[in-house]
Amino acid sequence: MTTTYAALLRGINVGGSRKVPMADLRTLMEGLGHDDVRTYLQSGQAVFTADHGDEESLAAELAGAIEKRFGFAVDVIVRDHAYLKAIAEDCPFPAAELEAKQLHVTYFSAPVDADRFAEIDRDTYLPEEFRLGDRALYLYAPNGLGRSKLAEHLSKPRVNKGVIATSRNWNTVVKLVGMTGG
Repeated sequence: MTTTYAALLRGINVGGSRKVPMADLRTLMEGLGHDDVRTYLQSGQAVFTADHGDEESLAAELAGAIEKRFGFAVDVIVRDHAYLKAIAEDCPFPAAELEAKQLHVTYFSAPVDADRFAEIDRDTYLPEEFRLGDRALYLYAPNGLGRSKLAEHLSKPRVNKGVIATSRNWNTVVKLVGMTGG
């Protein structure tokens, strides 16, 4: 059975370093046997279909191929359409009423322990807020991510060792749902 996935690459093409041209990424993924490979923006999103593997093995395969081809390690999370759609639908914030720059999702490669976020005094950061979801964290930052004190605090390591985390703004979240939806 063929499944449509999105691959989320962490920390590429930022500030002129760790360059992965999207055309090269598409060719690399096609060489791994994936079909219908498309990329979105330059910041590390690719949509593809595969008839083998699961999310974890596909992510590991792609990460290994990227390191071999480009000479540096890149963290990769792979998620299928059903998961991406559920994340968008389960958003605890009124996404339709917000600007896309105000809402972000951090995807985790595995479940995270909510206790690791318990010490955060949420009132200190209001009106900024966050909520945990299924292997995801939703962040509402009304003045944008670049000015968010809560995002800065959340970026400190607090997820389980070995868990990958990568964030996307709401426009990208919605676009990936559409791109993986057929």
